[in-house]
Amino acid sequence: MRVNSLAFRLFLTSVVWTLLVLPIAGVLIYSLYRNDVQASFDGQLRKLVTAIRIDSMYAGSSEPIAPKNRYEPLFEVTHSGWYWQIKPLNDDGGRTLVSASLATATLPSPMLAKIPADKSGTRWMNGKGPLGEPVRIVEVIDTLQSGVTGQTVKDKGPSYSIIVAGPLDWFKESVIRFRNRLTSALALAGLGLVVATLLQVRFGLAPLRKIERGLAEVRSGNVVKLEGTFPAEIQPLQDELNALLQSNQNIIDRARTQVGNLAHALKTPLAVITNEAREADDPFGKKVDEQAEVMRQQIAHYLDRARIAAGVNVIGRVADVHDVIEPLVRALERIHRDKGVRIHVSYPDKASFQGEKHDFEEMLGNLMDNACKWASRNVYLKISLLSDASQPEGKRLRITVEDDGPGLSRKEREKICKRGLRLDESKPGSGLGLSIVSDLAHSYRGTFSLDGSSYGGLLARLDLPGV
Repeated sequence: MRVNSLAFRLFLTSVVWTLLVLPIAGVLIYSLYRNDVQASFDGQLRKLVTAIRIDSMYAGSSEPIAPKNRYEPLFEVTHSGWYWQIKPLNDDGGRTLVSASLATATLPSPMLAKIPADKSGTRWMNGKGPLGEPVRIVEVIDTLQSGVTGQTVKDKGPSYSIIVAGPLDWFKESVIRFRNRLTSALALAGLGLVVATLLQVRFGLAPLRKIERGLAEVRSGNVVKLEGTFPAEIQPLQDELNALLQSNQNIIDRARTQVGNLAHALKTPLAVITNEAREADDPFGKKVDEQAEVMRQQIAHYLDRARIAAGVNVIGRVADVHDVIEPLVRALERIHRDKGVRIHVSYPDKASFQGEKHDFEEMLGNLMDNACKWASRNVYLKISLLSDASQPEGKRLRITVEDDGPGLSRKEREKICKRGLRLDESKPGSGLGLSIVSDLAHSYRGTFSLDGSSYGGLLARLDLPGV
């Protein structure tokens, strides 16, 4: 999955959304649960303090009565974290009642800490127990005469502070356990969503990868159109691509037909002119014959260029490197056996040229024949298959042909590619070979260059589209 791919964008968007939503959902769920546990804990404390107030504050009694501890057994366990306390607010010498769990200690009063009461007259505060442990404290104020809560200390009769405390550790541990479980659950859910998204992206984009493989098969020449069944959203793309391939083939066929017609139309008149000029056997006839030959060469040249231009853009034409090199090497070694030329070849097993086999043979044949003519004894052919991300084809064939002959100077190398130019008339040929190679290479969006060889002779380098 590459960074600039559509799959990565879809995957990244989903992952970002998942990483954004799940933490927010986790915080909301945690807050709601914490509030619910807090409300439940406070409700239990409120119920306990109400029960203790009712059992201890009897109308007509001179002082509160210790309540029966049937509400919470931990009130009887020393320093259990659950405590109650009844303490007089007036300085009339009334006694203070505490639970067995509180022993000789006392609890802080929210009223003395100036905590305001809620609508029911209840005060809440987080404080510390006798051992310094955190506790949640609830306090109500009641008078002995009326037994009605909510009276102020200015009412007649003694007033008492009734306090119940519960351990905050229990509350916090419950919340922490839930938070850890929630975090684990959301983490697993997030991981599952990421994996599901990855599978969804790969499954959803699988038809595009199928099209990519199909186009590679078309470009390699294995098939002539996209085959297979695609989803409804992709089917129009397949139809348009197949129509484009067919249209391209039709255009190429028409162009080749026109080129062939033009070649046949010009061949006969040129042959007549040439024959008539040669029969005249005078300076004028020789001049006409010379110019007719130039016309024939120019027509052949531009017809070849038209044929090349038509064939270059045909999708699916591929030439196997091995099928071209082996016969070519055998033929050239036989032709130049008098010189004892030996051709050293190196190329990958599964390399192919993306184009017409005839054009590849012509380029390679011209370069190797030229090297054999000028070589002392050895010609070196090396072909490499290179990856090139900057090219739409993706792969390039790097072809180098070297010889151990005399070589050329820089100025000679600049002149040699001109059409029909020959630096040495003693060697056979028309001087068109390297010009044809250059034209063909550029027609295939390739490059052709000459340089000095490390073996002493000339180095010819071709870069062509490969498969």
